[in-house]
Amino acid sequence: MSAAASPPVPAGAELVRIEPSTLPGWSRDDQRVVLRLFAKGCQTDPPLRQGIAQPEGLTRACAAAATLLAAGEPDLATARAFFESHFDFWRVRLPGAGTGFMTGYFEPEFEGSLTPSPAFPTPLYGRPPELVTKMPGDDWPGLDPDLSAAKRGADGLEPFAARAAIEDGALDGRGLEILFLRDPVDRFVLQVQGSGRVRLQDGSVIRLVYAGRNGHPYTSLGRELSRRESIPPAQMTMDRLVARLKADAGFARELIALNRSFVFFARRDDLPPESGPIGAAGLPLTPLRSIAVDRSVWPYGMPAWIDAEIPDGEGSSEAIARLVLAQDTGSAILGPSRLDLFVGSGSAAGHRAGLIRHPVALTVLWPRGQGR
Repeated sequence: MSAAASPPVPAGAELVRIEPSTLPGWSRDDQRVVLRLFAKGCQTDPPLRQGIAQPEGLTRACAAAATLLAAGEPDLATARAFFESHFDFWRVRLPGAGTGFMTGYFEPEFEGSLTPSPAFPTPLYGRPPELVTKMPGDDWPGLDPDLSAAKRGADGLEPFAARAAIEDGALDGRGLEILFLRDPVDRFVLQVQGSGRVRLQDGSVIRLVYAGRNGHPYTSLGRELSRRESIPPAQMTMDRLVARLKADAGFARELIALNRSFVFFARRDDLPPESGPIGAAGLPLTPLRSIAVDRSVWPYGMPAWIDAEIPDGEGSSEAIARLVLAQDTGSAILGPSRLDLFVGSGSAAGHRAGLIRHPVALTVLWPRGQGR
């Protein structure tokens, strides 16, 4: 095997270059699915959430995929050869266990209203105009380095209101409300997932996409509930967390307030009903083919190979070995082999996504000849 420039990886992670033929399932996967996604571009300009710069080789590979697809639908051998010829394959290993960790997420759907009422009192807010998102390389002296966003005031940047202050009315009266949900638990789930559908009383559906967050660090409520009620972490699913919150409104308010992070949304009325939600890269997500990664480590548009055994949502498990595409990110997705797998839309997808907390073997595909 000839020498190749490896992708950038934080200290403590090990990269091992491998041949694609050694990947279990590589010869059985349908790489045409990801090739079609890849041909649509690495990201929009600008993406919904800014990540690290894309290597030039990745941009060129996206363009090459578009050229290939323009000539007609390729056969499976051609699609497989495209990735083998444009990328080097690097297995990501961590000290100790060696494998990474994967969770699942989904696009939820809730009932809602365009106007507040006793049935729908909980507002969703659009992005406040004074909110400033911290970009890679930004230096904000005097502010907590853990803040990822801030408020631009008359005297410069200052911390934006945390969740408790917003829920107490810090944004009221400014016309930022875009929709109203039944309760704070529905809003919390929507904010964790980062996108969703809201079904109005007339049956129409409004699509929502991520528009920013207040910049305060994310706190896992599942982890906190596990600690408080001595629930083994492996048993703390999203379904269980939501059921506990729905059962006690006072407890829900108190627990949700521990997560100081607060997400804002925007309507996307142009999205067709059959389209997946829009990820941080600005492109639609595809069930079981789109992943969220740490945007400070891996670029959007990067292909990767995952190998894991995950719940099928029906009481059994499924071995999943396939090519995927980095198209999203998340506040809790931190580290070189921490992934979030997009499972789909609706309640069944949500049930399955909440069960996924499993080891994963990650192999990243890095543009051939593209160094650090």
